[in-house]
Amino acid sequence: MLAAVGVHLPERTVDVREAERALAARNPGAAPRVPMVSRLTGVRQVHVLPDDWDASDLAVAAAEKLLAAEGLATDDVDLLLFASASQDMVEPATCHIVAAKLGVRAPVMDVKNACNSVLNAIEVAEALIGTGRYATVLIASGEAPSRAVRWDVPDRATYLLSAPGYTMSDAGAAVLVRRATAVEAEARDADGAPAPRGILASAFGAESTHWDVGMLPGGGTAHPRDLERTYFEIDGSRLRDAFLALGPGVVLDALDRAALTWDDVALVAVHQVAVAYLDDVHAALGLPTGRTLVTVADHGNVASATLPLQLATALETGRVGPGDVVVLVGLAGGISIGATVVRL
Repeated sequence: MLAAVGVHLPERTVDVREAERALAARNPGAAPRVPMVSRLTGVRQVHVLPDDWDASDLAVAAAEKLLAAEGLATDDVDLLLFASASQDMVEPATCHIVAAKLGVRAPVMDVKNACNSVLNAIEVAEALIGTGRYATVLIASGEAPSRAVRWDVPDRATYLLSAPGYTMSDAGAAVLVRRATAVEAEARDADGAPAPRGILASAFGAESTHWDVGMLPGGGTAHPRDLERTYFEIDGSRLRDAFLALGPGVVLDALDRAALTWDDVALVAVHQVAVAYLDDVHAALGLPTGRTLVTVADHGNVASATLPLQLATALETGRVGPGDVVVLVGLAGGISIGATVVRL
């Protein structure tokens, strides 16, 4: 079951409009003088991690917050998964760095699938708990996309590939997945019907032929030492079209596996890159109004920390509570889609 969630947002924020004006002054003729990204996306500000922090530090900050809130010690963790599009370095796996900083001495591994990293880590944790191998899995995410945003754009073509990066934001997130107790597994609702807490169903899909619509190509074997390829290269229009082409099938499949309808769902947490895209999500899924929570406007695109951020925000504000059903919908470059249905 998904037992707890924690989030860390860096205190430093950057106004996107002001950043765009500075970009235009720094790159005359290449970047537009009018702030277009903030206008088109609805993103007002982004978070930026401290200069002396890495992705692992963001993950540690969120994990420490979660463990303290749950009254858990690091010895209570059976498995640690670092789940993030960001990483401290190519080797070693960032999970080792997170574990060392936390003081966790359990098995560790990285789960990496762009902005679906946390959602896929939940899938991995649930499966491993289901085998009986582990009872308590800590998922820690540290997203630091600000380190790969290009601020020197020589021409308009480069600007267009870089523009989606100006809404990207840094954050840490942590999710605790643990084996449900017998009481939780046999829980019932007010009418006496079975209503166990936990992960009710999941479904995932991918259309990997679109892998090149959003890239951070530097540092791997394709471009090991090309500094010009260490920035995001994202074709925003192609990425949007690719996601729309996926359709709602995977999400509706997860809901069907859980034997639920949208009327049973209190919140749909969905990956967000722009405020306007939420209209596409509502239309594609046939969602009733008021089922989503907008975080991208004030916090930017925090990559795979997006779903934990929305869930934590909903819990803290009383938007959802124990017994409510939440659907976590992930969308990621590559491209992939996933949906997990959870009863809190």
